[in-house]
Amino acid sequence: MADHIVSSFDAELEGLRSSIAEMGGIAEKQLGDAINALVRRDSALAQSVIAMDQRLDALQRDIEERSILTIARRQPLAIDLREVVAAIRISGDLERVGDMSKNCAKRVLAISSGFQAQRIVQGVQTIADLVMEQLKDVLDSYAQHDLAAAHDVWQRDGAIDALYTSLFRELLTYMMEDPRNISFCAHLLFVAKNVERIGDHTTNIAETIHYLITGQNLPTDRPKDDRTTAPDLAPLS
Repeated sequence: MADHIVSSFDAELEGLRSSIAEMGGIAEKQLGDAINALVRRDSALAQSVIAMDQRLDALQRDIEERSILTIARRQPLAIDLREVVAAIRISGDLERVGDMSKNCAKRVLAISSGFQAQRIVQGVQTIADLVMEQLKDVLDSYAQHDLAAAHDVWQRDGAIDALYTSLFRELLTYMMEDPRNISFCAHLLFVAKNVERIGDHTTNIAETIHYLITGQNLPTDRPKDDRTTAPDLAPLS
């Protein structure tokens, strides 16, 4: 009887891990498709990103409900409890990744046919490529319980912030040079900020993985280099 209970509990934990993996795959596709839609001005692809979000939301709710039931039925301790808590946390972060990818897709639909500096669009794509790499790496880290890989993702967040700050300055320059650029650049700025925030959620997941494996929390001061709100931002060279 005890063996049956243990094996049922293991199956529940494995089911949570499998659902997280499914959420991760959807979130990766959403972000990749949203950026491709931006680069190609593909409205149909943007619409598919928006539609995909419903599945991600449903999975997040299902994981949360199953996790709560597992805690109530099994009353897990130590790493077993952390496995369930980690599933709740990571599913919440992945749901937010989907929301932000959906927001990017909505901006693609809103972008006008006016000023469209491809170099700036490529700047957004560069940030997105880094974020997608981080997202893939952190999901692999979760699947493999790889603490070193999670720490590596956590440390890389500053590079994304620095790129976002540089792009933010460049977009402001375009808007100041010609008011006709404002609408397009403002939409791109929102896309870039959503992508940067997705990077923050990958570091959240890395912190959860550290907690899952060690039972300890990482320092609250993660590496940051977003200077878009800093006092010295105003002077543009």
